[in-house]
Amino acid sequence: MYESYYHLRDKPFQLNPDPRFFFASRGHKRAFAYLEYGLSLGEGFIVITGDVGAGKTTLAKSLLKKLEHGSYLIAQLVSTQLDAEDALRSIAAAFGLQAEGTTKSAVLKSLEDYLRMAVRQGQRPLLIVDEAQNLNHRAVEELRMLSNFHEGDKPLLQSFLLGQPEFRDTLQSPEMLQLRQRVIASYHLGPLDLAETTQYIMHRLKTAGWQGSPSFSGDAFDIIFQFSGGVPRRINTLCDRILLFGYLEERPHLDADAVQEVISDLEQEVHHQRPQAREPAAAAAISTAPPAAVSPFTDSVLAEDLDARLEAIERSVNRLIPLVRKVLYAVTPDKETE
Repeated sequence: MYESYYHLRDKPFQLNPDPRFFFASRGHKRAFAYLEYGLSLGEGFIVITGDVGAGKTTLAKSLLKKLEHGSYLIAQLVSTQLDAEDALRSIAAAFGLQAEGTTKSAVLKSLEDYLRMAVRQGQRPLLIVDEAQNLNHRAVEELRMLSNFHEGDKPLLQSFLLGQPEFRDTLQSPEMLQLRQRVIASYHLGPLDLAETTQYIMHRLKTAGWQGSPSFSGDAFDIIFQFSGGVPRRINTLCDRILLFGYLEERPHLDADAVQEVISDLEQEVHHQRPQAREPAAAAAISTAPPAAVSPFTDSVLAEDLDARLEAIERSVNRLIPLVRKVLYAVTPDKETE
């Protein structure tokens, strides 16, 4: 939509992890170095944690891009709430093995035979588990048991575990002692700082073919950083909306006021989507009170909320009108649209 207006080849702030847009911040460089270090050893576990949207999946995809022409046999598992046997079957399925309708022992035997054959053929089996915080203790223990498989002195499987911060709590539990002893390296991805946030935004714009438009004022970057907290996914969400705003308003330059207006819209949307929770006692009081007992203050609050909603709708409609005009003009360029 806004790509043609700003002469971009791609959407620079798409949420789908794309290794082309990988930004090597200090933290991401270090995490990537740990992954490469683990690969050089060829055994054990590498653990990478980070908050939601910190860039763990993009990091993994960047590593896979680098390994795609090598001798690695890679399986990826995005875990949900899996118990031990479901996790084992999911791992087998990730390697392309039939696992449904068979016993646990049969799945283990099939997986071990498959990995052993791969190693004998010179391949390096690698399992990447994303969202590892969803695995329960027994499922994580199954991963440890798989690390016991060897062909001679070579382990049959190495695992990279990517998860949110709570996965660190799982690893620190007493029953995870044996797995902790097999963790080669562990790193926690933190947010970007202000300078890195600015560099991140410009990196993604340039990767998408940016030629100078739109331009950003310095204080615009400051506000983007404050709102996003330096978390890449939040930066992407905000910047995508900023570029849409710039397109609808036909602005080649985006300043702090433009960014703040977009933030206000986002906050209004979140406010209106959030359910209006009431305390049980308060809800009961409202349901039993006669109409005359309702406070005038409540009416004024409701009126203010309604005004805010109407104002947000009006802003949205006003921004859609130029877009509709452009679409209509593109379809019938020989006619002037009203």
